Amino acid sequence: MKRILFPLFCIALSAGPVLADDPQIVAVEAARAGMGWRIDVTLSHPDTGWDHYADGWEVLDENGNRLGIRKLMHPHVTEQPFTRSLFDVMVPDGTREVYIRARCSVSGWGKDMVAVRLEH
Repeated sequence: MKRILFPLFCIALSAGPVLADDPQIVAVEAARAGMGWRIDVTLSHPDTGWDHYADGWEVLDENGNRLGIRKLMHPHVTEQPFTRSLFDVMVPDGTREVYIRARCSVSGWGKDMVAVRLEH
C-alpha cells in the first residue's frame, strides 16, 4: 500500500471577513484491490455544521476524467482530520498517476489537486 502524506498547515485567523476554506487533502493511500483500486483520503476542513462542510472528493485521470467520486453525507465538526475510502475505482490500463480533488458545500470544488502515483 502506498501512503503519501501532506503536512497540515496552520492558518492564523485574521480580523478580515470569513471565507469558505477549501478542504485540505492531508493524506492519500492507493492500493490495488482485485480488478480495481481502493483509495483512502484524509481531509481536514473547518466544518461548522450542515451549512458548511467538506462534502466530497473525487479521483481524476490526467485528462480530468472522473474515475470515482466519494460523497460525504454529513459534517465532521468534531472529527478532524477524517479519512474515508472509495472502493473498486477502475483505472485505465497504463495509468500511473491519478489526482484527488476535494469539495466543500459552500465553495464547491477546490482549486488544488494532489497527484497520487499508482504502484502496480
